[in-house]
Amino acid sequence: MKKPLMITAACLVLLGAVGYGGYRFGVTRGAQSPQAPASAGAPSGQKAGDMDPQTGKKILYWHDPMVPGQRFDKPGKSPFMDMQLVPVYADGDGGGSGVTVDSRVAQNLGIRTTEVKASQMGPVLEAPGNVAIDERSVQVIQARTSAFVQHVAVRATLDPVRRGQTLVTLYSPDWVAAQEEYLAVSRLPAGAQSDLSGAAKARMLQAGMTPGQVSAVESSGKLQPSLGIPSPVDGVVTEVAVRDGMTVSPGMTLFRLADLSQVWVIAEVPEGQARTLAAGLPAKVLPTGVSDPIVGKVDTVLPDVNPATRTIKVRIVLPNKGQHLLPGMFATVRFDSGPEKEVLQIPVESVIRTGQHSVVFVDAGKAGFVATDVKTGREAEGMVEVVDGLKAGQKVVTSGQFLIDSEASLRGTAERMSVAPAASAPAASAAPAPEHEGVGRIEAVTGAGLTISHGPIPSAQWGAMTMDFAAPPAGLPKGLKAGDRVRFRFHLNNDGMPVLSAVEPAASVQGGKP
Repeated sequence: MKKPLMITAACLVLLGAVGYGGYRFGVTRGAQSPQAPASAGAPSGQKAGDMDPQTGKKILYWHDPMVPGQRFDKPGKSPFMDMQLVPVYADGDGGGSGVTVDSRVAQNLGIRTTEVKASQMGPVLEAPGNVAIDERSVQVIQARTSAFVQHVAVRATLDPVRRGQTLVTLYSPDWVAAQEEYLAVSRLPAGAQSDLSGAAKARMLQAGMTPGQVSAVESSGKLQPSLGIPSPVDGVVTEVAVRDGMTVSPGMTLFRLADLSQVWVIAEVPEGQARTLAAGLPAKVLPTGVSDPIVGKVDTVLPDVNPATRTIKVRIVLPNKGQHLLPGMFATVRFDSGPEKEVLQIPVESVIRTGQHSVVFVDAGKAGFVATDVKTGREAEGMVEVVDGLKAGQKVVTSGQFLIDSEASLRGTAERMSVAPAASAPAASAAPAPEHEGVGRIEAVTGAGLTISHGPIPSAQWGAMTMDFAAPPAGLPKGLKAGDRVRFRFHLNNDGMPVLSAVEPAASVQGGKP
């Protein structure tokens, strides 16, 4: 029994010695090993200017995506964040004006292109619009004499009214005096009241009584101390300025009424396509919730351009039988803008409108994606006419343009579409901080900026997260609120804080919730 126990003890002592030796060997190796490389597979001793064995591209430098302005000449751990530095490669075109994107990155980011083709452009022009009150039908009801308000029958705006319906009941001392004078004259002998009776009626009318009220006094032969003011139209009340017990004076506005038997439809047409429209042009209006379009004609093209949307208002007058068209209702307006002809066309989503010009990204092969100014014309069925700037056979980017634009900003591309160099800028001025593009949802609006939940931002090497963004120098656009989906552009200041440079509503966000 003793011999097996001794053998077991000896084995345990031997295993302990081997384990301790392995531990000491590991500690010694760990203390002597260099810092981990920036990326998997990066050889030790790699420096700027070397070729990456994995991609075959020349490495310009390493940087921290969160602080892209700081460059490093070798891989390692970022001094700013708990992450490894990322290599930045030289462009394959030797400093051309295009933006090159790796094919795998383009596939992951969903960058798609389409060919510029010449085809028949339909004559129909579609534009969004909304129903509005016909301002020519607005009626103003005013007091014609001093009076006391006894009862207001219509108390709220947008209440419907009918022609002849009593709006308010008034007691006017001037009306009472005019009636008493008429009744006194009516009691005179028939020969003596012929001239006086006509004068008494005229005085009642001058005091503000309607012909119907004068006839009521004449037929009843009794004093009417309280008289009502009727509605002259069928429509809605747009303003109520009186309440029970008030005192009104001559010229005071009591009500504003709008006749809805006829309405306006205001269509927003892009300024580049408005040249084909004129008064009298046929138009079909399809309001929301209405199955059949309503046929009308262009009343006028208003001489005003919206500076925010670069659209021109076109007014169509429509009959409104049954008052089914309500002010504020959305509608789609289709104009017959002319004969069909063959033109160069590209998808509408490929055009980036900056407010001053329109830009598309052209796939130039090895030169990368080049930002090109274009002039656009009519739009129909998701396609837009290209008047100048492109040729048939060229390929334009239809998805991922903003990501390419962000990459252009990061690399300092000369063809920066939204920032033009100032002619008077000094040569020694500091380079602007690179900008990045993102899409997200506003979580909070503060005086200092916005809190945004956004998706991945490849140009900044960011994943999906929620961050605080400082407001741009010009301030935040009006109307932003929590829950809005926006497309935003930003840069990082010297402290690494993201600062917004532009914010605009995002009509749709692919992929659902950011």
